[in-house]
Amino acid sequence: MSQDSSPLSEVPEIIAIDGPAGAGKTTTAREIARRLDFMHLDTGAMYRALALKVLRDGCPLDDAERIGQIAQDARVALLLGESGQRVILDGEDVTDLIRSPEVTQAVTPVCEVGQVRERMVELQRLAGSSGGVVVEGRDIGTVVFPDARIKIFLIADLSERARRRMLELQAAGNTATLDEVMTQIAERDRRDQQRDLAPLRQAADAILIDTTSLSFDQQVEEIIRLYTAR
Repeated sequence: MSQDSSPLSEVPEIIAIDGPAGAGKTTTAREIARRLDFMHLDTGAMYRALALKVLRDGCPLDDAERIGQIAQDARVALLLGESGQRVILDGEDVTDLIRSPEVTQAVTPVCEVGQVRERMVELQRLAGSSGGVVVEGRDIGTVVFPDARIKIFLIADLSERARRRMLELQAAGNTATLDEVMTQIAERDRRDQQRDLAPLRQAADAILIDTTSLSFDQQVEEIIRLYTAR
């Protein structure tokens, strides 16, 4: 049943935010969840944690069968700590490790494996089943929570997205250049949009928000306003 045909009382209290890398999904979703006292479910972090496990295992990124087996054995959890949400992989806090350029390059081919997405969607739906959740990723409004109360699709110019990601990397001690980051994001965009399984696309009933020239507070407040209006 689609959002448009569901009685309002049956629509889950979920804010679904999709969009390409660097559009501001994670930081925006985290702040919206804080202001609304919702849970923030960072699905991208879950996929990144699995990509890290695949790299650590030495598994070739084109070995779909082996990646699927790794996914079945992986234990990925999101926990709220004093410093914010932490990503736990097999009992280890990998919150900072999953933001490395190596993981960024590996996450898209890992996401393209059917067994990986099936397992992650199962875990994500379970986590959001009670509502009161802000979820962000690339297929939230189209696949994971198609009946979400409101769906947002965030975009921004490629150059601006690369600049944001470069600043994140620099803050973590990485020395990646703007050109390098822009190339990585452009390639990830291409693969995300062209993959056969749950490609990145705007849901028909999602609201498009271009964050290129918006401040952080502006984009947060706009999404909260739209949610409240619903």
